[in-house]
Amino acid sequence: MTRMRKLAQRGLGDLRSQVHFCAETGHIWLHEHRMLLVHADAQASLRKELVDTLGLERAKGLLTRMGYASGVRDAELARGRTGCASDVEAFMTGPQLHTLEGIVLVTPIRLEVDRARGKFHGEFLWENSWEGQSHRRDFGIHHEPVCWTQIGYACGYTSAFMGRPILYKEVECAGAGDAHCSIVGKPVEEWADAAEHMKYFNPESIADQLHDLQSQVAELRSTIGATERLPGDMVGESAGFKLAYELLKKAAGTHITVLLLGETGVGKELFARRLHDSGPRAAEPFVAINCAAIPQELVESELFGVEKGAYTGAQVSRPGRFERAHGGTLFLDEVGDLPLSAQAKLLRVLQDGEVERLGDHRTRRVNVRLVAATNRDLQQLAREGRFRTDLFYRLNAYQIRIPPLRERREDIRPLAKRFLEKYQALHGKKLAGFTDKAKKALLTYSWPGNIRELRHTIERGVILAPHNGRVEINHLFASWEDAAAGELGLDSRGDLDVPEHGPCKALCEAVLAGTMTLEQVEQLMLESAVSRARGNLSLAARMLGLTRAQLAYRIKHRAPEGAGQAAATAPG
Repeated sequence: MTRMRKLAQRGLGDLRSQVHFCAETGHIWLHEHRMLLVHADAQASLRKELVDTLGLERAKGLLTRMGYASGVRDAELARGRTGCASDVEAFMTGPQLHTLEGIVLVTPIRLEVDRARGKFHGEFLWENSWEGQSHRRDFGIHHEPVCWTQIGYACGYTSAFMGRPILYKEVECAGAGDAHCSIVGKPVEEWADAAEHMKYFNPESIADQLHDLQSQVAELRSTIGATERLPGDMVGESAGFKLAYELLKKAAGTHITVLLLGETGVGKELFARRLHDSGPRAAEPFVAINCAAIPQELVESELFGVEKGAYTGAQVSRPGRFERAHGGTLFLDEVGDLPLSAQAKLLRVLQDGEVERLGDHRTRRVNVRLVAATNRDLQQLAREGRFRTDLFYRLNAYQIRIPPLRERREDIRPLAKRFLEKYQALHGKKLAGFTDKAKKALLTYSWPGNIRELRHTIERGVILAPHNGRVEINHLFASWEDAAAGELGLDSRGDLDVPEHGPCKALCEAVLAGTMTLEQVEQLMLESAVSRARGNLSLAARMLGLTRAQLAYRIKHRAPEGAGQAAATAPG
């Protein structure tokens, strides 16, 4: 027993070092997972209400599944502990976490773990079980084991760790009148009555039925007054996105020229394609051209076409983009980069509906809906003489501004979820989502490259994340530990930044310059805390993170004779 207890205690220090508290933001982190400190009495009250509301059997199933989900999450941390010497040491992360989280003191009695061969057998002693004690207090001694959440945790943790279903039974329980709790775990197929216990892992409770009904009602409500769903990667709930999309819908059924404004990467071509697909020209061609990507000497031939022999190298006649888009939509991206000569011809095509190929004197009728896009200020370019004023007014008939991603923070989470699903399917991976700190980084980063940058960042994360694991910060951002960490709102350890205050920096400079000593700084802090607490030493001690006795001792040994005696006997 002593040897096993030492095994259980080994590694707790390492786990404690991965727990970080951030008073400025109210976060508690265990590695990259956000954790919570919850009152045991409050948790017991919730458990009792579940039993009273759902009944014993349904409450047992719900709590067992809750524990199972928690165990699976903790197994991710165990898989990441590559420094462990053996499977047994790595496995003990789970029991150590269960102990560290205040659930129950876990001591292994017998433990055999061989992940390579899929062999497992575990027998554990549970002492001071929170769940067994709370059930006994609320309902009295039960006729069977009641540590449902804890059993679910053990099953979820071990199954995820081993990569195969492992079932535990509670053979002794404090809630059933025993002196302590004890459990036995082994592969499901080795239990003759496994089906009787595995049924609690199937979500068939009344809570799930209510949830399904709520989902159906929400879906029905969403269809009232709505005739369409957002397609593909067009995801958004922010006010800016909704305004832009509403303008797009109103223009879709018309033939008006639309000008899309927005920074690089905001999705201007996606908007243009949606405009085409939801309009009367949907069955006709959609032709896109990036004006900035074509050499200036070739722009006119690309747009308007060329006849054979029009210039050296023109070996055959070919239609331009206007002719190819006949009957449909032509999307001119980065229209502000068109040379002035091409702007003049573009204006004529828009006015007359006729195109003339280079090297040809014939005109050809074209029926094209034009959608233009730019990340530049066309009106300013017109003032500078680099963009035709008459063409600007022609293109600016119906303007839609697509906001950058930093102005639509509400859309980052659903976009990230959409891209995660997309690239999991594309790369044949199954992932459990993002870690809490990765989510924080996604929401905090400024995204200068907008949705395009977010999409590529998520794809990178999917590629680098381990199969069945979670996407972490370093999977998303290659240099998050260095310069990018500040912009992500995280320091090099992954904790939240503490702002650098001017007075604090000045105080540090004074100490480093020798104009103040550390003793003087400490005396100043002691006096300031006592003054702010109005002489209440207990309150002042809490401000400084000391006990009242420690504070009184410091004051007594630093204050002038007589003053220390008075301070040490102050009220509080």
